[in-house]
Amino acid sequence: MSRICELTGKSRQVGHNVSHANNKTKRVYLPNLQNVTLLSDGLDRSFKFRVSTHGLRSVEHNGGLDSWLLKASDEKLSTRALKVKRELKKKQAA
Repeated sequence: MSRICELTGKSRQVGHNVSHANNKTKRVYLPNLQNVTLLSDGLDRSFKFRVSTHGLRSVEHNGGLDSWLLKASDEKLSTRALKVKRELKKKQAA
């Protein structure tokens, strides 16, 4: 399973461990991913996503899953999140 947030696109970063002698070795910084269930008010359903804690705070700050998906760019969203976004737009259009 890839280490990418499904809503923000946040993924692993690469850096160095630096020793006291200033030796540098490669290391990986992983995002803090959590399995969460988010409720959609517009669709009256719940969806399971693998989201970073930063992404979860952003969703709550923007007023929930529906408003977050409508504001988010399609490049950052996963295929499952894009599917929910399309359903949401279709429901709003009707």
